Amino acid sequence: MRCVRSLTVTVAVALALAGVGLAAPASADVPPYHPSRLAHVGSAGQVIVVTAPSWRSTTATLRAYERDGDGGWRAVVAATPTRLGWSGLYKAAQRRQNTGKTPAGTFAIPRAFGRLADPGTRLPYRQFDRNDAWTYNPREPETYNVFQDAGVSWNSYGSYVERLWSYGRQYRYVAVMDYNLPGGPIKRGGDGIRRAAKPADTKAGGGIFLHVSNGKSTAGCIAIPEETMRDVLRWLDPDRKPVIVVGPESAITRM
Repeated sequence: MRCVRSLTVTVAVALALAGVGLAAPASADVPPYHPSRLAHVGSAGQVIVVTAPSWRSTTATLRAYERDGDGGWRAVVAATPTRLGWSGLYKAAQRRQNTGKTPAGTFAIPRAFGRLADPGTRLPYRQFDRNDAWTYNPREPETYNVFQDAGVSWNSYGSYVERLWSYGRQYRYVAVMDYNLPGGPIKRGGDGIRRAAKPADTKAGGGIFLHVSNGKSTAGCIAIPEETMRDVLRWLDPDRKPVIVVGPESAITRM
């Protein structure tokens, strides 16, 4: 579903990987979006922060940070223009399907996929083909918010399916956000369809991703320039428990 002085993403990531830290701001100057001020970061070693001017905003700013060896944080992605859902933000626990809202909160980033080959991410990555889809039909809860690679038409799902290939550039690179994902093992049936043991909430919506922007608002995802998206994927490391924190500037510390 559906960079104040700028460092380029590539240079910032290169500096971080080379161990060149960016000086942490003095405590009095720490902005609300800095990881040290976020309520639910926990033990995450990599944090992406997306801040919007208000709950109704359809545009935002993305930044990313990683923990340094001294217990502080270094910036690795400078302020980057970002697109949100066409009707703004809503608290994740209250967000509903087909509202065009981007869920606000803190979410893990468990895996990635894309139309293009793996750019070098350490996340589990799947290059999809023309058969692949993401399903979220509330009448089929076991398949709700599940990646599918069965060679079936999905016509019976109507509008409740994303045929991934049809999203073109937007889905060249995609990071999956752990919003309303199903629980338990996902098993493939005799028909090739993948079904979850513990279905997701069929009222809350699915297919919430960080992906490449086409310059327009999304249906609830977070979208950024392709070069930035590729570099973010190369940087993300599941061993560092990456999270993405999303919210309006006025509430980001509580998200």
